[in-house]
Amino acid sequence: MENQKAQRHQRNIRCVVVSDKMNKTRVAKVERKVKHPIVGKYIRRTTKYFFHDEENVTKIGDRVLIAQVVPISKNKTFKLVSIEK
Repeated sequence: MENQKAQRHQRNIRCVVVSDKMNKTRVAKVERKVKHPIVGKYIRRTTKYFFHDEENVTKIGDRVLIAQVVPISKNKTFKLVSIEK
């Protein structure tokens, strides 16, 4: 059982920080383009992720790498791995 948990694929996401107002919590945004099924144009879709930042080191506009973990709170299921820019 323990080996299965260790081998489980961890989900990593590269995103941009859009809010740093909360203590130890940041909000990041991922933007993707999806083709409209009827019109055929590409539409921008965004997803917001709340992630845990223990030392409050990230600021708005930083590109970060976050990883999925067990739920920390109601909304937080990701933690900060590294700051890329």
